[in-house]
Amino acid sequence: MKTYFPVVLALITGFGMGVSLIQGLHAQARPPVYLIADNEIRDPESYAKEYLPLAQASLRMYGAHYVAAGKGTAIDGEPPKGRVVITRWDSLEHLLRWRHSPEYEQARATGEKFAKFRVFAVDAVSP
Repeated sequence: MKTYFPVVLALITGFGMGVSLIQGLHAQARPPVYLIADNEIRDPESYAKEYLPLAQASLRMYGAHYVAAGKGTAIDGEPPKGRVVITRWDSLEHLLRWRHSPEYEQARATGEKFAKFRVFAVDAVSP
């Protein structure tokens, strides 16, 4: 009877580790979410000086990864109205946690003095 206990304990531990590993792999397999912003800037100097440092600090704090930023180039249709920014997030939940954070709410209130924001999220395509 004493020899069965370590065997059963090892099986239960192995099963638990396997479930954890599978959950971790499944979570990694989820495609990221991209935030795309087209910010129509009315006062570029104040935008760069007062809004950008706050916004960029909050993005780093909440785990965003910059993909692109700058003036977009129209290929078909209307060109972007302002500065285009693309950031990558692990999930929509992470993105929304940042968007409604006190840090970004403060940055956004500052930014609205200098720009009009058009922001949306897009799911990445699974490979």
